[in-house]
Formats: sequence, structure tokens, C-alpha cells
Amino acid sequence: MDLVEFINTTFRYKMNLQPTLTNDLITLRPLVETDFDALYNVASDKLIWEQHPNNDRYQKSVFKEFFAIALASKGAFVIIDNKSNSIIGSSRYYEYNSEKKQLVIGYTFIARSYWGTNYNRTLKELMINYAFQFVDVIHFHVGKTNFRSLKAMEKLGGEIIGHVVSTTGVVGNPIYEIKKEKKFNLQNSYFTAKT
Repeated sequence: MDLVEFINTTFRYKMNLQPTLTNDLITLRPLVETDFDALYNVASDKLIWEQHPNNDRYQKSVFKEFFAIALASKGAFVIIDNKSNSIIGSSRYYEYNSEKKQLVIGYTFIARSYWGTNYNRTLKELMINYAFQFVDVIHFHVGKTNFRSLKAMEKLGGEIIGHVVSTTGVVGNPIYEIKKEKKFNLQNSYFTAKT
């Protein structure tokens, strides 16, 4: 085995959870500590969290905790509108399992002025198409009262495969799944990944 083959074999399936992904509309780049003010400017809109299970996340103290966990995850992104070069939201890869070749995409929010546009769909296309280079299954955890996100997952072709069950046995939020081998409602995306 030559060096190139060794490198390709050894590192082929190691996913970078914070690449920079970009297309015509948006750029996703790793979340950094100095993003707090710009991201909180978006997150402070109470209506973003209205249907969310954590509907107090617009409060600065609550958002600080969310932001700290996102930073520590080493899988969180800011979403940048390429036209205005401004931060318009955030999303995250988490629970990556290289052996099972699966991960979760979630903790996504976007400024209300972008709702009803193709920005959220474009975001999911970038993240899904990049991830499918390394995994075969992607899960999405969606709040059961977050009707906008539930509808968005159905439009993407996600299928409910179960629900989060609490330690007390209470059935909670649905878990959606998209499999690599199954055709889903995304065209092959036009992305550039910088690792």
C-alpha cells in the first residue's frame, strides 16, 4: 500500500464536524466565541422560540448557556447570509457515530425575516450532502409542538422512526430519519466544503 492509498484509507471516513460550507445564498462556518452578540441579536426574537420546547431561549441568560454548550460541542455553525454578510442563525452536527455511520442535525434556528424563503432548505442541503460523504443515516430531533419544523422535515422527506422517551417513560419529541440510499426531496446540492 503506497502513502496516498494509506492516507485515503485511514482518513476517508473521519468527518470534520465543523467544515466551512458555502453556496450562492449562505455560508456555514464554525461557531466562535466572538459570535455571541451577533447570534444573540437573532435569538433574542421571542417569536423564533414560540413553538420550541425551550421557548425561553430568547432570554440572554438562557441563551448564554445554549451558546456555551454549542461552542463546547465542536459541531456548531453560524449561518451567514452571503448578500449582507450578516449572521442569520445557527445549526449543529452532533451525536456523530463513525461506526454506525450516523449523526444528528439540529439546534437550528434562523431569523424570522428568512422564514418562508429557501434559506432553511439550502442550509439543510449543505449539511445533509456534506454529511452523506461520511454517514449513511441522518437523524433530526424536532420538538413535538414545533409545527413549522415538523412541516419542514416532512417537505425534506424525513420519516419518523420513533420518539424520544424520557426516563419516566413519557413519549416526547419525534426523531426523523433520512437515509443515504433512499431518494429524498433534495436535489444534488452545489456546495463547496473547506476542511
